[in-house]
Amino acid sequence: MTHPSTVAGASAEQLILGLDTFGDVTFAADGSRNSHAQVLRDVVAEAALADRIGVDAITLGEHHRDDFALSSPEIALAAIAGQTERILLGTGVTVLSSDDPVRVYERFATLDAVSSGRAEVILGRGSFTESFPLFGYRLEDYDQLFSEKLELFARLRAEEPVTWSGRHRTALVEQEVYPKTEQPNGVNAWIGVGGSPHSVLRTVQVGIPMMLAIIGGDPARFLPFAELYRSTQEELGRAQMPLGVHSPGHVAPTDAEAREQLWPHFERNRNRIGGERGWPATTRAEFEREADTGSLYVGSPETVAQRIAQTVRTLGADRFDLKYANGTMPHAELMQSIELYGTEVIPRVRELLRG
Repeated sequence: MTHPSTVAGASAEQLILGLDTFGDVTFAADGSRNSHAQVLRDVVAEAALADRIGVDAITLGEHHRDDFALSSPEIALAAIAGQTERILLGTGVTVLSSDDPVRVYERFATLDAVSSGRAEVILGRGSFTESFPLFGYRLEDYDQLFSEKLELFARLRAEEPVTWSGRHRTALVEQEVYPKTEQPNGVNAWIGVGGSPHSVLRTVQVGIPMMLAIIGGDPARFLPFAELYRSTQEELGRAQMPLGVHSPGHVAPTDAEAREQLWPHFERNRNRIGGERGWPATTRAEFEREADTGSLYVGSPETVAQRIAQTVRTLGADRFDLKYANGTMPHAELMQSIELYGTEVIPRVRELLRG
């Protein structure tokens, strides 16, 4: 199976339109907090719905905190693989810095086999740091861990004997890694980038496409990174690689309904994380600005489609993933958002881009 995300310069029909969740712990209808187990079952149901209605991809983010249920996204993806037929199955992101590249490769090669070629991994350093002490890594090594492990992972994709050495892992000498995939370039992969020039350059140097995480502000401010990404490929003589974008949002029948549904969960989630990081409390005015002109794709299907199409045109993106899970938002509202995204937003985005 040739993976569609390897197509660069995607047309309206080739554009990948996906969904993303961190397995945010949701509230039940009575306002109580759902268990992690229930959230995980709901994520599988959400992905199965997305597959039925034509969403191209589902990515599950790895976290190790009580407000997110997905600490082992590959296991959930394997469960999803058994209930779906066509949707791409990935992570957004796998925290490579605190994992072992060989084990990551083995797990995704296995997922690729059982899903008949639908697996992909988005590799990242992690915006949260709980996994570092949990697995015995020092935060002082944050950058070096990722760089070193990414180098090894990139070499594993050749699926040939590997000789490699570094500071943070046992050396390999002509080591084979199994299982082998049926893919021409090994496990399909992306690198999650938050927006530093160094991170952009690294994706090109290792030959793995970039997924821009745009979570605030006008998406057009990331155009210099998209341009740097493409110009560096030309300078290094690389074949053109696709560009992906990931941003949060929510779809409801009307703009007003979408904003009213999202706001209390956005506020609670943003203030919890902000409190940990020393940010001031968010305001409704800030929320409205992000919804109007920033990177919060919230509204009716028409509004969300127009915003996505604009971002795709501005950045020349080949893929757009909407993070549809927003803090404690109930499962029923998430299912409605997925339904509208798949049945109305995706066809409308393609129509707008064809025009």
